[in-house]
Amino acid sequence: MSTIEQFGYRQELKRSLGFADLMIYGLIFMVPIAPFGIFGNVFSVSHGMVALAYVVGLVAMAFTALSYAQMARAFPMAGSVYTYAGRGIGAPVGFLAGWAILLDYVLIPSLLYLISSMAMNSFVPEIPVWAWLAAFVVLNTVVNYLGIQMTAKITRIMLVAELAVLAIFLVAGGVALAQGHAQTGAFTPIFESSGFTWSVVLAAASVAVLSFLGFDGISTLAEENREDAQRLGRSMVAALGLAAVLFVVQTWVAALLTPNRDSLIANGDAAGSAFYDTAEFAGGAWLSVLTAVATAIAWGFANSLVAQAATSRLLFAMGRDRQLPSFLAKVDPKHQVPVNATLVVAAISLIVGVFMSIRTNGAGELTQLVNFGAMTAFLVLHVAVVVHYVIKQRSRNWWAHLIAPVIGFAVLVAVVINQGVAAQAVGGIWLAVGVVILGISYARGRKPALPTEVK
Repeated sequence: MSTIEQFGYRQELKRSLGFADLMIYGLIFMVPIAPFGIFGNVFSVSHGMVALAYVVGLVAMAFTALSYAQMARAFPMAGSVYTYAGRGIGAPVGFLAGWAILLDYVLIPSLLYLISSMAMNSFVPEIPVWAWLAAFVVLNTVVNYLGIQMTAKITRIMLVAELAVLAIFLVAGGVALAQGHAQTGAFTPIFESSGFTWSVVLAAASVAVLSFLGFDGISTLAEENREDAQRLGRSMVAALGLAAVLFVVQTWVAALLTPNRDSLIANGDAAGSAFYDTAEFAGGAWLSVLTAVATAIAWGFANSLVAQAATSRLLFAMGRDRQLPSFLAKVDPKHQVPVNATLVVAAISLIVGVFMSIRTNGAGELTQLVNFGAMTAFLVLHVAVVVHYVIKQRSRNWWAHLIAPVIGFAVLVAVVINQGVAAQAVGGIWLAVGVVILGISYARGRKPALPTEVK
């Protein structure tokens, strides 16, 4: 098995995770019931073709997963696309790729905490959103501080619970369909001629991909993987494939049973209750409550837990290379976790979450920004595969190292173009700030460099 010492680093994090741990981590990060929380938005934007939006999202993410798997084999280190672009292309590009995906990794815990806190507040309004948010942040920070093995154990339990809730919904939905309660044709969720255009589908996919974000988080645990790097890549592909099947099946069933379809398409789902309304239509008020509470716990605890872990590892990797403040690279000697990075993620999540909770569409704005950061970084990832393998290594594995990355790049470009204008504007500003920071580093004589590149 490759070691990080050959790349100029010391092994500081504990290697304790196997293939199953990594795959479960990825599934939890993606959340098997993730569509519950954004179903209404995807339904509205896709004109009811929710399942098709998820299929297109899968295509985009599948090629990205293949590129991740290739780069994980070459560079089995923490840092995700920051490491892969930096090693595959060059340190300055790695910094910009890491800066882009920071928009995803740093903000996604805030988004998850916010959505969950709003859901819990709807059940217990006496406790304000900010208080729920703070409670989720403190709980997850304590669990992550206790070590990656504790995180892995809890994610296994949460995965079983989420799959149980999903199974209950699918059984109830299947019974409702068998009783003739379908609100539309059997294939409408995958194709509706009157509402189909590629711009509609790609715009919906740009929202749906939020559910897929997380498989890439597996790559941040490379230095805690006890098996070979090839298994790391396979765990990403496996987690993505399993999640995709679950997403398509549950959204297909839900789309067939969605009441008030025309109103939802025309007016959207500002309250975020479309899926829970559908669950009530399918099985009664108890099913609506069950799916809503499950969403709150899955997003606010399980998903946020692994999101915080992944983000802290990215900050740790960039801090270790001194491309972010070096104090982020501090590892707790007892629990062998990046303690300062974990605390910084918690603080950012709390501040951003509370701030966005007072905005009218804070959750929607965060969703767009998270997706923009991820898609932009994934574009660089595909380029890194081609540069590293085809140009530098003279690889002749044309499918894995050229054709697949090019297709993945093209699909992602189409998705990014169809994202919201606000996300493109703010995301562009974020990237511009990264370029300025990089320029300042050059001006001060601190050209970004990775350990093996230092002369």
